[in-house]
Amino acid sequence: MLKKFAAEEPNDPFNWYALANEYITESPEIAKEYFDKLMTEFPEYLPTYYHAAQVYIDIMEDEKALTIYAKGIALAEKQQNSKALRELSAAHQNLLYEME
Repeated sequence: MLKKFAAEEPNDPFNWYALANEYITESPEIAKEYFDKLMTEFPEYLPTYYHAAQVYIDIMEDEKALTIYAKGIALAEKQQNSKALRELSAAHQNLLYEME
């Protein structure tokens, strides 16, 4: 159903976001492809960044996850979204701590 929505409304980032989230647990590589699409085609869609970074952590690409968090933090600051900024900053700091 989500694939149908994305095909019918390809310019709505939420459709791609919902589709990516459906694959997070069972097929993180597929989820990664959808999140990459979101970050490329809809870079201002803030919800993407937290979950995209988590997928990269799951597939053991921590450095890429840090980069994604940093982009999300910058976007949250730009959009003045304090809740997303706190969540992204905390996740970024936690990952840095885990990598030490």
